[in-house]
Amino acid sequence: MLFSPLEQFNFILYKPISYLVVLLYENTSKIAGGPKFARGYYIFNFDLSISNHTIYVLFALTILFTLFRFTVLERPTLIPNNWQLIVEGFYSFILEIVKQQAGFKAIKYVPIFVFVFLFLLLSNLVGLVPFSFTTTSHIIQNFTLSFSFFIGFTLLAIYKLKAKFISLFIPSGVPVVLLPLLFVIELISYISRPFSLAIRLFANMLAGHTLLHILASFVFSLGKLQLVLFVLPLAFTLAIIVLELGIAFLQAYVFVTLLAIYLKDALYAH
Repeated sequence: MLFSPLEQFNFILYKPISYLVVLLYENTSKIAGGPKFARGYYIFNFDLSISNHTIYVLFALTILFTLFRFTVLERPTLIPNNWQLIVEGFYSFILEIVKQQAGFKAIKYVPIFVFVFLFLLLSNLVGLVPFSFTTTSHIIQNFTLSFSFFIGFTLLAIYKLKAKFISLFIPSGVPVVLLPLLFVIELISYISRPFSLAIRLFANMLAGHTLLHILASFVFSLGKLQLVLFVLPLAFTLAIIVLELGIAFLQAYVFVTLLAIYLKDALYAH
């Protein structure tokens, strides 16, 4: 049982694994009195521990792998079955988002957008199962994902736009006097993109699941007092659960849509 609304977000360490890499170096230097040897060690500690976060991430990835393997890769049919229709429907949905937000140049990047959307959606939905774990409610995962795309899109923009990359921070038609100020503002706005992506998803998942826990605890407390008092709060809680299902889809949609907008900036100069 959970005794605190925030207890559902705790990391639980199941198997601590630490991988140590020890490097020995030697340096020979000629100083008065003959050669001298300096020895030292560099130690790199890689934490490969297995936690509940690891298990739920692998669980979502396993579902995705199974879904695509047995519906699209191994058993595709000319007349799609129900599972194939679901996968193709998601693909068409993301394809339209990318085309609308980033243009036809971005179509070749659609598969990675489909993967991100389904991974976030599955992670959000799995987190709604009672006593489960919501990986997207942790800002470190969301920031790692968004920052990876930020680095990738920045490198892609430098490769595609070359010298025109600087135009991302200089709006057209701006008086020369205002250019330094607007350049700083645009640069800060650009750098803040991964933070805004991560915080938006983290805050919505954290707030929604915390609210559900508080309401569910309230409903059970009323049920212990009198069964009649249990019905109305339970109906309200079920309505919140339906709302959270919509938010789970909406947050994955917003995340992918913003990524498509950022991709457009990497492909097209102002």
